[in-house]
Amino acid sequence: MLKGRLGLETSRMPHADRHGLIWFERGELCVIDGCLHFFQGKDSLTPYSVQIPHQSVSMILLGPGSTVTHDALRLLARHGTLLAAVGEDGVRCYTAPPLLPDRSDIARRQAELWGNPRRRISVARHMYALRLGEVLPHRDLDTLRGIEGSRVKLTYKLMAQRYGIEWKGRHYDRANPNAADIPNQAINHAATAVQAAAVVAVQAVAAIPQLGFIHEDSGQSFVLDVADLFRDTVTLQIAFTVAKRAETDDQTIDRLVRREAAKVFRKQGVIPAMIDRIKNVIRMEEVHASGHDRDA
Repeated sequence: MLKGRLGLETSRMPHADRHGLIWFERGELCVIDGCLHFFQGKDSLTPYSVQIPHQSVSMILLGPGSTVTHDALRLLARHGTLLAAVGEDGVRCYTAPPLLPDRSDIARRQAELWGNPRRRISVARHMYALRLGEVLPHRDLDTLRGIEGSRVKLTYKLMAQRYGIEWKGRHYDRANPNAADIPNQAINHAATAVQAAAVVAVQAVAAIPQLGFIHEDSGQSFVLDVADLFRDTVTLQIAFTVAKRAETDDQTIDRLVRREAAKVFRKQGVIPAMIDRIKNVIRMEEVHASGHDRDA
């Protein structure tokens, strides 16, 4: 397969050799003297800027209170550096345009597996095995979903017992989310935060969000697949921790979840872990071992 035209793709540092993610907030992402800077305190007595080594960074996470100039976008696109606009503490992802990433190996591998029914169900079984701790013998997706659903119900109950929380079952009213009890609200907000992290991870490796192996209808199906891999270890831990804390804290559930999620994301390196998990479930090691192209 042709790798590109005129060899221009090799003019950038491959993402595999770059540093990962860098986070900025409350300032302006701009270009000064041809170099990318993050400028803060523009109207203060002590403004200052930080020069960003954008050629050696895979993705810039831009938090609240930030702006970005057209020149900065041009420079990022030129060097294939991704940009994501995220919420406070990185627990929301508002947009993550592809900015012409210089890699297609993961997207091609994902499409290859997704397009083959036998291999697609194999990836789905691998995902369930990672979540449930065992390889289920079933090959029908609806059967796997049913087994996973009953396991999740049991997990909710056990988690509630562990944290000393009264559990009345999983309930969610889309028309009135605040009508749910505190544990259910916490689960909803935690799931949203973890999904935002999964969006960043999927965009960082230039995977295809629409091609999910378990989820199918959503335009973010693969994002939901990745987020679900962290349901037990991250989402529910955050949710039940906050549900317990809410018994003695007057802050809103949304705010408590955001704070807890930000702490867990940093402490556990959730986004890098998601990136590694994506490569694992679509078996990128098989591609590299076979000697196929490595354009990451």
